[in-house]
Amino acid sequence: MKNQKFALLKAAYPEVRFVARGNSLIAIGEQQKLEALSLLIQSILKEIESVGHLPNARLRELLSMPPERIKPRSKEEYQASFILKGHDGKIIRARTQGQQAFLKAAEENDITFAIGPAGTGKTFMAVAIALRALKQKKVKKIILARPAVEAGENLGFLPGDLKEKVDPYLRPFYDALEEMLSSERLKAYMEQQIIEIVPLAFMRGRSLNQCFMLLDEAQNATLLQLKMFLTRMGMHSKAIITGDPTQIDLPAEKPSGLLKTIELLKNIKGIAVVHLHESDVVRHPLVKAIIAAYEEDSKRHAS
Repeated sequence: MKNQKFALLKAAYPEVRFVARGNSLIAIGEQQKLEALSLLIQSILKEIESVGHLPNARLRELLSMPPERIKPRSKEEYQASFILKGHDGKIIRARTQGQQAFLKAAEENDITFAIGPAGTGKTFMAVAIALRALKQKKVKKIILARPAVEAGENLGFLPGDLKEKVDPYLRPFYDALEEMLSSERLKAYMEQQIIEIVPLAFMRGRSLNQCFMLLDEAQNATLLQLKMFLTRMGMHSKAIITGDPTQIDLPAEKPSGLLKTIELLKNIKGIAVVHLHESDVVRHPLVKAIIAAYEEDSKRHAS
């Protein structure tokens, strides 16, 4: 086992003492911890045998899972997780079980809701899925929309014209696209309006054929706004709606329409709802701990 992977393993099991003897690794500790470690090691070995390698990001994911949820990926699952190759050669794929369910749902349905906490890759995955559809010529354009909701700041007091005022709200789209496209290709797509990045309000009155529509931060959209967005869909179009119902920035007199919309539409064929969880967080390892701490605090106050 390489030094970096061994360091990750030791950090995840601080209660266990590891002793290296030749090509063997001996673990000493409490029975419960050793059983969990044994399940992990078995899964690692099975996945390496099947897939051929185990990236550090995948090891971190396995280490973050409860032992009973650890499941080695088959070669077929690994191949199915591929989304596209970025401009710098970086492979972009669904990295967690929740992200794989998201990818599968988006492939099989025309409308997909992806609900989950920050850090689960909702926006990044949605942009990658839309861009893949564009590259495969399944759609002719992509529209990425977000509600321009004021989260503690007043747009009227920000400097600049309308574009300069709304761009900070749309920045996550640019961040994702810049990892997947060269600056020249992204500029060309936007100049030709093959990719549009707009505030949600700018969707009103449009009818979009052969288009991949993406609405991010949908918890900050009202019921009528969500209806407006979804009814923009034309022939041969697809849509992904992402959101986190725990992070609503709307004023009290404007309730979020996300959960109500999901409730209304969840049983319609062609519409899928995917829930991402703490185990799907793919940011810095501390993000997962932060989310867990806030969720625990929320449960205490609710009880």
